[in-house]
Amino acid sequence: MTAPPGACAGRRRNERPGGNAIDLPRCHRLPWISRWFFEGTQAARVTIRPAMTLNLAKLVFWGVRGSTPTLERDTWRYGGNTPCLEFTAPDGTRFILDCGTGLRMLGNQLTQTVRGHGIRAHILVTHYHWDHIQGIPFFHPFFEAQNNFHFYSFQSKYLGPDSLQKVLQAQLASPYFPVDVSMMTAGREFREVTGGEKWEVNGTRITAAWLNHPQGCLGYRFDTAGGSVVYATDNEPGVPELDQSLRQLAHGADVLIYDAQYSPEQLATDRKGWGHSSWLEGVKIAREAKVRNLILFHHDPDSPDKMIDSFLSAARQEFPSTWAATEGMSITLSERGVGVVMRESRLGQRRRIRFSATVSGLSEDGTAFEEKATVRDLSLQGAYLCLNSHPRLQSEMRVVIEAADDQKRSSLLSLRGTVVHFDLGREKTQNGVGVVFIEDPDPGHPRD
Repeated sequence: MTAPPGACAGRRRNERPGGNAIDLPRCHRLPWISRWFFEGTQAARVTIRPAMTLNLAKLVFWGVRGSTPTLERDTWRYGGNTPCLEFTAPDGTRFILDCGTGLRMLGNQLTQTVRGHGIRAHILVTHYHWDHIQGIPFFHPFFEAQNNFHFYSFQSKYLGPDSLQKVLQAQLASPYFPVDVSMMTAGREFREVTGGEKWEVNGTRITAAWLNHPQGCLGYRFDTAGGSVVYATDNEPGVPELDQSLRQLAHGADVLIYDAQYSPEQLATDRKGWGHSSWLEGVKIAREAKVRNLILFHHDPDSPDKMIDSFLSAARQEFPSTWAATEGMSITLSERGVGVVMRESRLGQRRRIRFSATVSGLSEDGTAFEEKATVRDLSLQGAYLCLNSHPRLQSEMRVVIEAADDQKRSSLLSLRGTVVHFDLGREKTQNGVGVVFIEDPDPGHPRD
């Protein structure tokens, strides 16, 4: 829930280092002026000038679900597409991590953005299970001759040499797909890599390491001038040499994206041996490897949003700089720190209102707060609030709205939500907060 047009009407002064003060609307400033950056457990507002010296890398999540895509309404908030991430290095080099169903949406976005110009990208596939390759036939840029892609993955003992080429061809083989791989006119180059291998692409240093997963899997580390990202999905702890290798790969990383498909209880019992991990194992690795930010990833298709909420809440009790991967979520890395932004969530019909409400939740430093607030914008899915407090992204919040029926009586509407947006509010001491409402447990209420 981002700020509605005109909701935060005031203006403020913003000093740029080495420059003059500029006057900007609080909620509609230029994107380079101000961001929230998170370093460890601390948060600080920094002012960024559009200087050539700023090394900015960006990570976007296009698919975060594991095993199979989901469509159920109780999984829509985190998303149902299988793994696909887009990582753009400070020099503009684009990397695509895995080719799950999220790849289709990324392809559509790239096609609309470049508008006929060639797309260049390096595609790193962690392994060959379906949920990591099933988006390949639906990635439109593969079917356009002006585009060029470099593929990287390992040689499978089940497939032999040129494993990734064989996997790509099989995705479009008869009788499973109406056209064959010859329809893919984009340039394609393939490189087989192995655990422990290091290489460089336009200044980005890449390291591969073996993970513990049936039929093999690679984790990747990207070191750039803006920061470091480790992508370690599909890993089950318990093999000492691989556990140690993963900690070495993740050591000191700004961002660790880690498999948290199961609960610790599931991992210890009926899901042991399935090749996945839990939020608790992610916390252990993040602590021991001195990681700055942990991203819980590869959500189980049978885990509703409220279960992922519980994993995130538990993980933050142990390692506060934890986030749950969400489709459309983006992470920026630079010398100034790591910034997290949730996807656009202003969906459905909206009504401009002005209601008083009591809001309670957790602030960025983890302390509880409760305050009177103004609801400025409301839909059945969420609201936009003006608060004095600074609630943390992806934290839970309770909004109690007092709706007056007449002068003699009033009724309270209590809504549970999660924070998806933060920005300056209409007064100097207030903040604009976007909330998406989530269902309260109500076992007695029939599903419609």
